[in-house]
Amino acid sequence: MVPVPNLLEFARNPVAYVARRWTPAQRTVERATLTALVLSVLIVVTGGVVRLTGSGLGCDTWPKCSGDSLVATPEMGLHGAIEFGNRLLTYVLCAAVGWAIVAVRSAKPRRRGLSRLAWSQFWLVVANGLLGGVTVLLRLNPYTVAAHFLLASVLITVTTVTWLRAREGDDVPRPLAGARIRQLAAALTAVSVVLIVVGTMVTGAGPHAGDSSDVPRMGVDWETTARVHALLAWAVVALTVLLWLALRAVDAPRRPLVRTRDLFLVLLAQGVIGYVQYFTELPEVLVAAHLLGSCLVWVATLRVLLSLRERGLPPVAGTGAAAAAPADRPAPAPAVSGP
Repeated sequence: MVPVPNLLEFARNPVAYVARRWTPAQRTVERATLTALVLSVLIVVTGGVVRLTGSGLGCDTWPKCSGDSLVATPEMGLHGAIEFGNRLLTYVLCAAVGWAIVAVRSAKPRRRGLSRLAWSQFWLVVANGLLGGVTVLLRLNPYTVAAHFLLASVLITVTTVTWLRAREGDDVPRPLAGARIRQLAAALTAVSVVLIVVGTMVTGAGPHAGDSSDVPRMGVDWETTARVHALLAWAVVALTVLLWLALRAVDAPRRPLVRTRDLFLVLLAQGVIGYVQYFTELPEVLVAAHLLGSCLVWVATLRVLLSLRERGLPPVAGTGAAAAAPADRPAPAPAVSGP
């Protein structure tokens, strides 16, 4: 006889209710956290499409799309459809984050740190949704638009870390490189953060205001800010090359070397797109590609940073032991005592 679900228990705490009755496979947890990461990048790119098509005020109020309609209407045209479509994507992102929360919470043994990371994604989505509403109500004020993007970057940070943590265990972090190399990686990460912030200033001062009406821009010189952005990009490239050479010099494990190489390749592609869009007067397609590239650069940077320590393999369901290493995942490497 099939047991009758306890609806009161489910209503009180649906996540805990599911967790008591379902144990996902390790691969399911990894896929759930990766899906949240992919959707967090996608919503940034589609937000850029809203801006680049001049659809930022396609829905001219919030939380409704217009003063008398919750959804876009035919009278709003293509701009209304694009802006409302981006709003709807927020619900898809919420579903992906919800799946990650449930999958992580249901994993056995319970990983409380990973659960906190998954839940923080939800609150970041809520916060950014509210900030997006404020941005519309303030008629695309460039500073709130920049804050909206930066908070989305924080979400990408958390979804990336959650995905990477889901693929490893909960042992005390063990460094795979010496202190100087870790400091170099930290410097690379810090300069990348500054690069992203300055990039929002380039956008805030540039010609793509997000709407066809007279939207104010940031009070900085656009070309000077763009040059500073380019110099910072070159600094990130230089630090990446230095890090790769330093890892080679101390015969570091393969994973940090591969992650650093991957970052360099993403930076190379992003640099080509950046210079082409600058000299071709910012065509919308290339600006959107550059926005996607900025997200991928940041994800790659975080992967480099976290590859410099090892925390073992994920625990096996129902035990505290580490799972067997899949064929496509490198075995734990010995720590490096070099510089």
